[in-house]
Amino acid sequence: MRYGYIRVSSDKQTVENQRFEINSFCAKQGWQIDGWIEETVSGAKTYRERRLGKLLKHVGAGDMIICSELSRLGRNLYMIMEILSHCMSRGCRVWTIKDGYRLGDDIQSKVLAFAFGLSAEIERNLISQRTREALARVKAEGKALGRPKGSRTHKESKLLYRHERYITRALHQGHSEREIALRLHCSRTTLARYIRMHIETVRTNLVCIEKTI
Repeated sequence: MRYGYIRVSSDKQTVENQRFEINSFCAKQGWQIDGWIEETVSGAKTYRERRLGKLLKHVGAGDMIICSELSRLGRNLYMIMEILSHCMSRGCRVWTIKDGYRLGDDIQSKVLAFAFGLSAEIERNLISQRTREALARVKAEGKALGRPKGSRTHKESKLLYRHERYITRALHQGHSEREIALRLHCSRTTLARYIRMHIETVRTNLVCIEKTI
């Protein structure tokens, strides 16, 4: 099957120019487009999160993707190389009109696909290496890695603090933590953590309630 792929990065841009280019090209070749994939999304967004990613999961040997230019596939060279390498591994051809790129089953395409795959692997290794070096530098400077200790529990406590009276009275009336959490639209774990952090306050409030009854 032949697929026409069209991508624009904003609603202000039109897909008609790309559609016209693809249709004109196919008419000269005597071809017909079997399916169109159109999307309005930034090329910087990973292709797996786009409609293009869904297409790439289904293409196989003999299929062809036609687009106006390589930049329609992705914003950066690394992403484009990864897409082309994926197509090559599945036997799917990729043709672009403006820059005249042809990825097929000839020896030149196989050499290019190998180069794409190797470049992608090198780039992944470089990213991993830079990440490790950055973490080591931060650790050497004595800075703590990860989320600041207690940051999450402090935020959750502030959210539940305003419901302290309700929580205390509901516990006194025999309601379960699960029931209270559902009423407050939070998880049972969050509620249980809050109660543990403020157990003395909760106990004091329970005593006060019992004295007033």
